[in-house]
Amino acid sequence: MRALIVMERARYAIVYSLKDVAGSGAARKLTEIVSELTMCKLSLPNSTCLYTEKLSAIIAGFKEDSIHFNFLDSVLPESVKAYIVLSRHSSLSKTPTLTLHYPGNPTANTEAGGEPFTLAWTWPKVFKLLAKLYYEEASAKGLLGEYSFSLEATHHGPTSLAKPVIFIEIGSSIEQWRDEHAQEAMAQSVYRLLKTLKKGHIPSCKPVIGIGGTHYPEKHTRLQLEQEYCYGHIFAKYTFSSLEKRVILQAVEKSIDKIEGIILLKVKSKIKNIVQEVASERGLDIIKFK
Repeated sequence: MRALIVMERARYAIVYSLKDVAGSGAARKLTEIVSELTMCKLSLPNSTCLYTEKLSAIIAGFKEDSIHFNFLDSVLPESVKAYIVLSRHSSLSKTPTLTLHYPGNPTANTEAGGEPFTLAWTWPKVFKLLAKLYYEEASAKGLLGEYSFSLEATHHGPTSLAKPVIFIEIGSSIEQWRDEHAQEAMAQSVYRLLKTLKKGHIPSCKPVIGIGGTHYPEKHTRLQLEQEYCYGHIFAKYTFSSLEKRVILQAVEKSIDKIEGIILLKVKSKIKNIVQEVASERGLDIIKFK
């Protein structure tokens, strides 16, 4: 009973799929770093749960694939403020890649879970901090010679959760998913994130959404890591044929930190007009880059 009571004080949930080699491996590394873990029990069958009071966090694994984690709100304590998903990253190129992104379906495509034209909640300041820590850990372990490092444009589920969701990933094939050095970099960055949040140290930055660029948006990644900006959702140019104003408005509204601007890369006039409408209605800056 004490474990259940204590768990109600959790502020963050680190979650992963039990069948995900990268996510479960990083979770195991995280539990090796964290001391004083307490076992906890969730209502969902075939799940695992550990609680660290020191970091006010739950570390939980589920049998479902992470893109179908729509149930998290109902099985984890209401006190949880955000979900960090430890995950594999897949791509046809098989390029070794370390990535971070938010879930969401900017278009009608729901092949990878979630609802059409629906975005998850974001937390730009926490996203920026985690990205910087992941980059630092990857660099310190000498991984950046082998792996590329990038934010990703918003894609896949889950989309229905009432709290922010951030995916942190290792890609892009089984060789990288099993890479213990990459798993350690992920685990250490999440551990440092939790320690920083526990102390109440959240970075000062300008919350923005990003429009334009590829799925692996080099410009947005550099701005996140090197400049004052911290990102909510990012929409890649491949979504432009069906990207609607209502989705961009969602990106502005579904953010813990008030969105202050829209970073606009080279886009078609149709998208530029929509962005200008949203910016005018919501009093947002339009920040243009080539």
